[in-house]
Amino acid sequence: MRFILNGKGRRVDAHPMKRLLDVLREDCGLTGTKEGCGEGECGACAVLVDGVLVDSCLVPVVQMRGRDVTTIEADALTAVQQAFAEHGGAQCGICTPGMILAATELLDRVSRPQESDIREALAGNICRCTGYIRIFESVVKAIELSRGARAK
Repeated sequence: MRFILNGKGRRVDAHPMKRLLDVLREDCGLTGTKEGCGEGECGACAVLVDGVLVDSCLVPVVQMRGRDVTTIEADALTAVQQAFAEHGGAQCGICTPGMILAATELLDRVSRPQESDIREALAGNICRCTGYIRIFESVVKAIELSRGARAK
């Protein structure tokens, strides 16, 4: 089966019902996407599919045929990743990929996100370290960085 993975064409030979999460980690060697709960509750396995946030533990890989999948390993996420690194949004690392992708999707979807938009965008992601304040602050900084980049 063929799909786009982080901007490049990719072919995988996997059972069609194998979870996208497992294909990414086992068949593609991309271990940045984490398994937290395996039930779509925590957001650690979140990826972008055609620009929409999806829990990869719930999706069979057959649904990715011809689609565009973006993981934490994609180069296009640098502004959000920079904000997380500089402002302490990354702690133990389990939730970080999902949080970053949720913030990326928010920035792509909403031109001027407000506090309520940020809270809603991150609502599907659980942080076991309870580092929500730093994560929230990191998303605010990412918004500021992206606004600065757009102004240039």
